[in-house]
Amino acid sequence: MLNINRILQQDRLLRATTGLNQKAFEELLVKFELVYLSSTKEKARKRRRGAGRKAQLRTIKEKLFYILFYLKCYPTYDLASVLFDFDRSQAYRWVCRLQPILEKTLGEKKVLPLRKLSSIDEFIEHFPEVKKVIVDGTERPICRPKDKDRQKENYSGKKKRHTSKNLAAVAKDKRILVLTPSTKGKTHDKKIHDREDIIGGIPDAIPVLGDLGFQGVQKQYVNIHLPHKKPKKGKLTDTQKQENKKLSQERVLCENAFAGVKRYRAASDIYRNRVTKFDDKLMLTACGLWNFYLEEAA
Repeated sequence: MLNINRILQQDRLLRATTGLNQKAFEELLVKFELVYLSSTKEKARKRRRGAGRKAQLRTIKEKLFYILFYLKCYPTYDLASVLFDFDRSQAYRWVCRLQPILEKTLGEKKVLPLRKLSSIDEFIEHFPEVKKVIVDGTERPICRPKDKDRQKENYSGKKKRHTSKNLAAVAKDKRILVLTPSTKGKTHDKKIHDREDIIGGIPDAIPVLGDLGFQGVQKQYVNIHLPHKKPKKGKLTDTQKQENKKLSQERVLCENAFAGVKRYRAASDIYRNRVTKFDDKLMLTACGLWNFYLEEAA
């Protein structure tokens, strides 16, 4: 069984098991406790002999540690039941119960990415300090579906495996500003963008950097910047190569942001859960935790 008190007292162990240092953990705990108490209707009761087994996660601090540990390490419910000394079904129930509370906490801390930009005014309201945006897609592996049609829909030719995909808009400080809902891995980046229209909610004065997966979008917007595409049976000029290199150096910040999100193995390991759309919730929560980490580290 894990010694939670020992982990909470050592910054290195806490970062390894939750992705947060002690300062960030304590800061998150304050809001998490308020949201937890307002979201539950638990009442303290006096226990007598034979009143049942005492809960393993007795304090709200231990509850926050458990859900952060699940997101960071992504153990199976069998392993979680051994580590925390309760039944595997209880391990599942705690995840289902605490994940929405953590998501709501991150929302109230204003670190969750938006799911859709409805207007330019909304972008300015939420991100007045942002001067440049990078747009890209990220994929996470899923279990190979048994149904043949679902296999084709989820098979990513890029990753050579079955995946789910999200598009994200990222700022230069590596914050995830917008995260689209998870979709099938086969779906092209531009097709997702045409449906969600991320760039349409960004002011024209703010440059948006993309890759060749968004080829064609530049015909719709004046602020989109894409790499030069090598012409058929032709070559790029030295100037075009230099421009592509410079653009790539700026866009790498988006990959760094995705790498930060995927420190949480619940957003990077093969998705095992069977709950519908729970993979999207895990990805959203991981992005919120990454944004919160950046805010506390600043």
